[in-house]
Amino acid sequence: MITTTLTLADYLSRDTGPEARCEFVNGEIIEMPPESEDNVVIGSYLVAQFLRVVPFAWVRQGRTEIVVSGRVRVPDVMVLGASLTDALKGRPRSTITEDMPPPLLVVEVVSPGKANEDRDYRYKRSEYAARGIAEYWIVDPLRQQVTVLTWVDGFYEAQELRGEAVLRSPQFPDLALTVAQLLNPQEHDRG
Repeated sequence: MITTTLTLADYLSRDTGPEARCEFVNGEIIEMPPESEDNVVIGSYLVAQFLRVVPFAWVRQGRTEIVVSGRVRVPDVMVLGASLTDALKGRPRSTITEDMPPPLLVVEVVSPGKANEDRDYRYKRSEYAARGIAEYWIVDPLRQQVTVLTWVDGFYEAQELRGEAVLRSPQFPDLALTVAQLLNPQEHDRG
């Protein structure tokens, strides 16, 4: 059996691909499994919260790709900023390439399983750091915590938050929600 390994340029030049959400890692197209209902709800809740403090055009959920360290990732949620939003306008593919500014913030909601934990806590952390992304949040429903990584002097400083701790973003000071609200939005949004 002969296995063909794609280059990043080959992957990015493809007009078609699998119908499912995919990432590109080490020359291979990796089909991502469907998201759990909890992950979808958490991602949607975060989008709603960001839309309270930033323009609609800045927020992306699970469909915009980003090239990092020769790989292509599809974060659960991103906040782009004005210059990146402008750079993406009119593109045939919603892909943030290496020549574009980085997003202001990337959020990954950890899916169950050791491989998913390694991907979000280890690999993506170093990839997003190498890309110079100012903030990276790891939302972990199983651990009931949110890790907020903030870019300081070339490295991420990590803060692990749980329960009623308030998530604070240096870039979005008007955003204030607790870890409990984020991890259980249905319980906290009842009127």
